[in-house]
Amino acid sequence: MAEQEGIFAYVFPGQGSQQVGMGYDLCQASAQAREVFEEADDALAFPLSQLCFEGPEEELSQTINAQPAILTVSLACLKAAAEVAGGLICPAFMAGHSLGEYTALVAAHVLHFKEAVRLTRERGRLMQEAGQMAPGGMAAIIGLDEVSVEELCQEAGAQIANLNSPGQIVISGTRETLVRAMDLAGAMGARRVMPLKVSGAFHSPLMQPAAEGIAQAISQLNFRDPSVPIVVNSTAQPVTTAEAMKEELLEQLCHCVQWQKSVEFMVDAGVSTFIEIGPGQVLSGLIKRIDKEAQILNVEDASSIRVMSI
Repeated sequence: MAEQEGIFAYVFPGQGSQQVGMGYDLCQASAQAREVFEEADDALAFPLSQLCFEGPEEELSQTINAQPAILTVSLACLKAAAEVAGGLICPAFMAGHSLGEYTALVAAHVLHFKEAVRLTRERGRLMQEAGQMAPGGMAAIIGLDEVSVEELCQEAGAQIANLNSPGQIVISGTRETLVRAMDLAGAMGARRVMPLKVSGAFHSPLMQPAAEGIAQAISQLNFRDPSVPIVVNSTAQPVTTAEAMKEELLEQLCHCVQWQKSVEFMVDAGVSTFIEIGPGQVLSGLIKRIDKEAQILNVEDASSIRVMSI
């Protein structure tokens, strides 16, 4: 692993980045990527790889499936890149958006892959069930600042769930509070308000029913200290111990993802290049809005893994 610390950060995408066909070309091109999918199928005792490659989309997008699927594809990208490049550059930091934090745990050697893929499957199941117990959803608000969105959330009874980038904020709440909040956002001059296709009010107190089950699942695993600091969602600060990482996984479940502040922290700490590893380019777009000077690379399929040969 080449030593270029202080320059690069790895970032891993969260739920919503899934798409049918993801990872298929990686498996054709990389023995290491194929091994990742085989391990996932074995760990979960069902063909997750087939669901990634062939769909159907509706089934792949279910929270219980999307979370382990995105984690698996992201780590297949990382393994394929290492195989092609003959090793990877050592990042100064890692970070993941919501689910992506679990990918960072594997990349930073906190958990083994099989442990993480089972954990994300359980997380997805619990979050999906929490969404059924307390029906809710999420909506993206474009073009309002944090103070304005906080005001409308307080009036409507919703919560800020993701502070993604300047002018892009996601809120969570019950179906009724979301309708009210979206109406208020429009009245306050939001450029765009979009309901998101998710199964619940993620990163809000409505996810609390999932917390006990996730805590129990985490308690059964042997966490190790991260080999690279992980800038975490709840505080936008680096975590370097196993215990702190366990606490973070529970904290982020019901609280806001501080993505903008996480990126700003890494930039202030000297990161000039972000490498988004996994399906889609959602985080790349957010990072570019946060820091126009940032260099961004993507590793999402067989044609893009050459960027890791640095």
